[in-house]
Formats: sequence, C-alpha cells, structure tokens
Amino acid sequence: MDVKKLKWYCKQSAGLKIKELNDNLAKEYLQSAEETLSVLQNIKRKSNMWLATTKYYCEYFSVYALLQKIGIKCEIHDCTIEIVKLLEEFNIIPKDYSKRLEEDKELRIDNQYYLKNKPVNINNQELNEFILKIKDKVNTITLDEINKVREEIKKIIEIY
Repeated sequence: MDVKKLKWYCKQSAGLKIKELNDNLAKEYLQSAEETLSVLQNIKRKSNMWLATTKYYCEYFSVYALLQKIGIKCEIHDCTIEIVKLLEEFNIIPKDYSKRLEEDKELRIDNQYYLKNKPVNINNQELNEFILKIKDKVNTITLDEINKVREEIKKIIEIY
C-alpha cells in the first residue's frame, strides 16, 4: 500500500472517503459481480475487448462489495486497488488480489480504450474462487477487522 497515493486520493472529489457500513450495497455489488460472471460466460471467445472488461468488473465489483461492507468509498479504480493492498496487509483477503486487479485493469484499458485486442485468459474456476472468497469475507468479516481498516484509513485522511 502506498500511503502517498492514498493521501492524494483523499483530496479528490471521487477519492477515498469513510462512510457508514453498508450491508445492502455490499450485497448488491456481490450480485453485480455474479451477474457479470454469468455475462462473461456468454461472450467467451467472441471479443477480447468485452472479455477483458467483463473479467475485470467481476473482480472489481466483488472487492468493492467488501469496501462497502467496511464503509469505504472510492470511485477511482486505482484507489480501490490501493485499499485492496491494505486489506492484504491486514490478511483480510489473499495477498495476490491487488496484483490481479492491477493486471486485469491494464488489460481492460488496453483492449477497451486502445483496441489492442490482447488475448484474455479466463480461468472460470479461479474467477469463481476470487468472487467466492470475497463473498465469504463480506459475510464473515469481524467488527474488529472493520475497525482496524477504518482506523488506518482515518489516520491517512487526518495526515493529509
């Protein structure tokens, strides 16, 4: 996690904010991740642009569900990824999730905005596991874990 980046995101209007915990939004984002996963099955091998975009949003929606559960709002994707790094540091989610999000975000940008048509590796089992692990954490995260993350972010917000 890069504290300097998080401080910068705090200054942005769509950046890092502490909000009320929101179970309903967490559930809705998980539902969006699962719906996006089913859409991904329908476009398999038809379009690298849409495969990259859909794969990334499956992952993004699931981690954003966890952020909603914790009461964190950040509408900048790179900010969300920095928060995922913090969640990894607190052993709330597996260590490789932020790297995976970064790589899939870049692939999405390359294929969606720069039309590079790079091949997209889809491993359904891994993608399902990613979403299920986040879903499980949304359902089992403790108040102590939530408070630790929120306190760390509050420290960062107060510093800037």
